[in-house]
Amino acid sequence: MKVAVIGAGWAGCAAAVEATRLGHSVTLYEATRSAGGRARRVESTVRGQSLTLDNGQHILIGAYTETLDLMALVGVNPAAVLLRIPLTLRFPDGTGLQFRALVSPLDALHAMATARGWSWRERLALLRRAWRWQANKFECTATLSVADLCAGLPDAVMHGLIEPLCVSALNTPASRASGQVFLRVLKDALFQANGGSNLLLPRVDLSALLPDAALAWLAAHGAQVLRGQRVQALRQQGSGWGVTAGDTTDFECVVLACPVSESLRLVRSSGLPSEDWQARAQALAHEALTTVYALAPDRPGATLSHPMLTLRSDARYPAQFVFDRGQLGGPAGLLAFVISASSGDSAALTEQVLAQAKAQLGLHLQPLQTIVEKRATFACTPGLQRPQAELAPTLLACGDYIAGPYPATLEGAVRSGLAAARNLTPVGTRA
Repeated sequence: MKVAVIGAGWAGCAAAVEATRLGHSVTLYEATRSAGGRARRVESTVRGQSLTLDNGQHILIGAYTETLDLMALVGVNPAAVLLRIPLTLRFPDGTGLQFRALVSPLDALHAMATARGWSWRERLALLRRAWRWQANKFECTATLSVADLCAGLPDAVMHGLIEPLCVSALNTPASRASGQVFLRVLKDALFQANGGSNLLLPRVDLSALLPDAALAWLAAHGAQVLRGQRVQALRQQGSGWGVTAGDTTDFECVVLACPVSESLRLVRSSGLPSEDWQARAQALAHEALTTVYALAPDRPGATLSHPMLTLRSDARYPAQFVFDRGQLGGPAGLLAFVISASSGDSAALTEQVLAQAKAQLGLHLQPLQTIVEKRATFACTPGLQRPQAELAPTLLACGDYIAGPYPATLEGAVRSGLAAARNLTPVGTRA
């Protein structure tokens, strides 16, 4: 079939590659000049020198099997571009959890039983709760928040494990994050496949991690990639669709892989009766994610004791994690502080992070650049009804906001894109 994929983020790249692999004739539209959507490179200049950053510090985990397979398909060697290490939630003072290279779920249970800075009572409380979650097949009432799910756990467990995991995976605070989605993440990452909990830290910028290779693969396999082409309108034409981006081109099927606001605009322009889909898409709230890049001057080697450290976060000190980019292929002394579910203006957040670095890391840093993605993810709240993928037999949507078991992650976006491509069906062929 002749297929249009609108949007070259991670979901759109996945949909376009899979549709091409399945033998369809694919045209990929991207409104900007760079692919990757909310996980892409950003070119910056520091002291007159060009510097490649990312629009947000992202990581992968070993459970991201579909993303890793897609990377390999388009010619990216995950072992070369990702630093694989056991899950570590260590604070600068050495307290916290450190997973070992054990089979699952022994690695998780061992980490819980040997967490530094926790009493035996605190460790036992977590082990008992984890056993209960496993006995309940990692399912709970849809209306429960993560805070409800973990009620009664000691403060050390909440602050040292639950809250950092929740905000990093769901980008939503535990007080209003979905307990059911959190349990699914725990199941797949900590209690499922061996190595699923491993952290995969990018050694290259996010565009080089997948989107660049995906676009090159598409071009080599006959797909058409149109960058800087914003789709103005979508019109139903018989059993197919007219896609207008300057000129109007006819397609048999269309995959909407753009941000939810753009998908809403195009669905409205199509005239397709889709009130339920639009209502669910409009009801999505969004969370911001802020990355503060700063430089530790005169640091020729590693700045931190580990490529990634967990930080103690509160109203004064907002960052939950810090990454030593110098240990990940970047310039020595370059640090990236991540504030999930962030609020406040860029300047104030930068000042707070610099104070946090001084108080918790003993570092006097020079600010380089602060990037705020105001609509980085949807708010993954209890009982959330997300839009379905199919709007019509020949019109599908994909993206991390589409209904599914995962929160707004790179893996969620990739899986959604792959599913959309595999469900492309011409009119008249469905039973």
